[in-house]
Amino acid sequence: MTERPRVLAPLLAAGLALAASGAWAQAVALQGMLGSKALLIVDGSQPKAVAPGDSWKGVKVLSTQGDQAVVDAGGQRFTLRVGQAPASVGGAAPPSSGRIVLPAGSNGHFTAQGSINGRAAYFLVDTGASMVSMGASDAERFGVDYRSAQPMQLNTANGVAMGWRVKLNAVRVGDVELRDVDAVVGQQGMPFVLLGNSFLTRFQMRRDNDQMVLERRY
Repeated sequence: MTERPRVLAPLLAAGLALAASGAWAQAVALQGMLGSKALLIVDGSQPKAVAPGDSWKGVKVLSTQGDQAVVDAGGQRFTLRVGQAPASVGGAAPPSSGRIVLPAGSNGHFTAQGSINGRAAYFLVDTGASMVSMGASDAERFGVDYRSAQPMQLNTANGVAMGWRVKLNAVRVGDVELRDVDAVVGQQGMPFVLLGNSFLTRFQMRRDNDQMVLERRY
């Protein structure tokens, strides 16, 4: 009985030290600029215009210039750029929850911020699409070599169009990332990336009032 405190004491001390120093990282993205203010998205929040010297959800904007903003989180400086994937700032990233919660927009559609191949993407959930779908300009921005991929015909509202079937290295929504996701690239530009069933079927999906909840299948 007398040995137990001496065994537990170092473990408890180590745990307290980790708790004191290991704050979770925050996912921070720069959506755009509003004058000298940075439009920040922190952990999936709505964009917030933050002026240099001000803070939002623990992230302080130090300076802005062009399409860049220098921020401070947890005493460390990071440079954010418009269009880049959300950066993990302020500490070690937490483990993936395997769960995505998407609120419905005013039009009833479900949208999400995320990334494809490490580059920022804006998704629209489409359960009627067999695969993740995007326009050629987005594919180029994501570094997808679609022109050397398998060609295919796409049925669109304007008739049959040319497309390519590709494989995406990584698709991330929230803290959940999937690898090797099938996708299709069309010639025409699109205002968003359709989050189709090649991504969605890897989750248990349910609707809770005005939220869509995706639970990772393992």
